Amino acid sequence: MIRIGVNGYGVIGRRIADAIRLQPDMELTGIVKVKADYKATLALTKGYDLYSADKSGQDSFREKGLAISGSLTDLVPKVDIMIDASPADVGAANKSVYEGFHKPAIFQGGEDHDIAGISFVAQCNYDKAKGHSSTRVVSCNTTALCRVLGSIDESIGISRGRVVLTRRAADPDEPSKGPIDAVVLDPVNIPSHHGPDVNTVLPGVKITTMAMKVPTTHMHLHTVILTLEDPNASEETITQKLEETTRVLLVNGKDGLKSTAHLVDLGRELGRPRGDIYEAIVWKDSICVDEQEVSFFMAVHQEAIVIPENVDAIRAMLGTKSRDESIAITNNTLGIDK
Repeated sequence: MIRIGVNGYGVIGRRIADAIRLQPDMELTGIVKVKADYKATLALTKGYDLYSADKSGQDSFREKGLAISGSLTDLVPKVDIMIDASPADVGAANKSVYEGFHKPAIFQGGEDHDIAGISFVAQCNYDKAKGHSSTRVVSCNTTALCRVLGSIDESIGISRGRVVLTRRAADPDEPSKGPIDAVVLDPVNIPSHHGPDVNTVLPGVKITTMAMKVPTTHMHLHTVILTLEDPNASEETITQKLEETTRVLLVNGKDGLKSTAHLVDLGRELGRPRGDIYEAIVWKDSICVDEQEVSFFMAVHQEAIVIPENVDAIRAMLGTKSRDESIAITNNTLGIDK
């Protein structure tokens, strides 16, 4: 069994911890929390061993009657690998702790590519992570773009990609970031960071991205326009390829799925934990090909899409399973159909 510690128990960390618990070849050794809040109580309720970020913080947990097993430096020696799900830019400070105990670590997309030297999307570059001491799972938007563009480029070829990202302004548990009554350019300059981030995984794809924030917590929405290399590509061939691509879900507006709110409801009705949708979601009836150019809409559940990548990154770094084996196990345990 692979022993894993998760540093950070917020939006992503909680989901990673739950996903690890479902894996037949992994065990969750402990989770690290900064605050002794309701999330810490829930972690203990689930049977997770709780650690504080530092030794000085342990008293705050004990004062609230929460069982604390130690601090981060007590957890790291017990594990085979750490997953850092702490807030953006905090992971860089934690890296020295993991290195001090000679433990490999997985970081999230809020960190720069340089923190690990490899950025990871399972179906695109799984084998490159093997043996690395650090790996960075890219952000939610980059994960979705890599899955979809990587599949199309591999089979049909992309000569140029252009993507407009309409981003949610905040996660549901971040009321301090809103409300806002504006559409905020994020950033004003072009390209946004998403295109260069895609190129850390898919260096051969030419892509320009631009982004804005809107006052919603329900997912991101991408408007994707791709110039194709294959002059014979059609809506049918694009649709067929995406239907065959793992962790890509095609939905149809004719079925009443016409908004991100509908997709959130779909996730709930599918019985997914927290209503999570781990797949990149493409509207099938938006796929349009015109003179070697395909356009479509894609939604990204920012809270969930990177969870299977974190699980697969563990096996990739430690070399315990092949890409296809790991993806199949992770998909099965998380209820992903393909």
